[in-house]
Amino acid sequence: MDYIVFDLEWNQCPYGKEQENERLPFEIIEIGAIKLNEQKERIDEFHQIIHPVVYRKIHFRTREIIGVDMAELDKGEYFQQAVCNFLRWCGDDYAFCTWGTLDVMELQRNLKYYGLLAFIQGPVYYYDVQKLFAVQYETRHERRSLEYAVDYLGLEKAGEFHLALEDARYTAMVLQTIQDDCIHGNCSIDCYQNPKLKEDEIHILYEDYEKYVSREFNTKEEAMHDREVTSMHCVLCRKNAKRKLKWFSNNAKLHFAVAYCPRHGYLKGKIRIKKTEDDKFFAIKTVKLISEEEALFIRDKQSAIRRKRQRKRHEKM
Repeated sequence: MDYIVFDLEWNQCPYGKEQENERLPFEIIEIGAIKLNEQKERIDEFHQIIHPVVYRKIHFRTREIIGVDMAELDKGEYFQQAVCNFLRWCGDDYAFCTWGTLDVMELQRNLKYYGLLAFIQGPVYYYDVQKLFAVQYETRHERRSLEYAVDYLGLEKAGEFHLALEDARYTAMVLQTIQDDCIHGNCSIDCYQNPKLKEDEIHILYEDYEKYVSREFNTKEEAMHDREVTSMHCVLCRKNAKRKLKWFSNNAKLHFAVAYCPRHGYLKGKIRIKKTEDDKFFAIKTVKLISEEEALFIRDKQSAIRRKRQRKRHEKM
């Protein structure tokens, strides 16, 4: 298996959100990629400037960041041919690697716009090198810039940042420093193409937490009444954990709960409800071990939300 470390640059509507194309808010204008073999040795590279079709003027932020103009972009390949060339170059056995979570999603959204989404089967499993850097070198929750990671590791800075091929090269250099067990034990999932049916649902058990991605539901309420969505198991022994705090939300998208395993302690559950482009809903649930102090903090958070809602109801009376 090869690692395809890629970076995208994209343009957006230069006239504001009101005039953007809702189906394509970010139009890819450059693809840069480095191919590493299974030993993480660099074996090839790919670079392509893409001729824009949707946004024919460069947004000022895009111009500031990557320094291209429309004359240069007009010399590029059209997206349909460029992405076919890129995916053909990737080969038959590969894993995508990116810095952060956005590039995999935007690649799929651009593919869908041109009717080419079938070229990539989803949900897409990939390696977020930004997360891998945090897991190996700092704390799991830190999210640093690519330049920070390059400086932290003392890697050679031979080119500018915010250019697709250079950023792919720097990301590949960081990936080469990550231990294999860290890479393979921390795979990420992009759910732009979310599970549709029960048999497509995703369960992944990491070292210290569990992730579950549900099938589609017609409403958010239907999702939150599903037993699989709301169940909680210990991430270590896999036994049912007794609920200490029922699921509660501080908004319409995020829900929290606390459960207890007699053997391994407290667990925090978090459910994020996501809406699809077809107006369906699915849930992404994570369950992880926490301390008693964290459990008490969540309990206090629930109490504060209840008091706030009670005050609002009282004010309306």
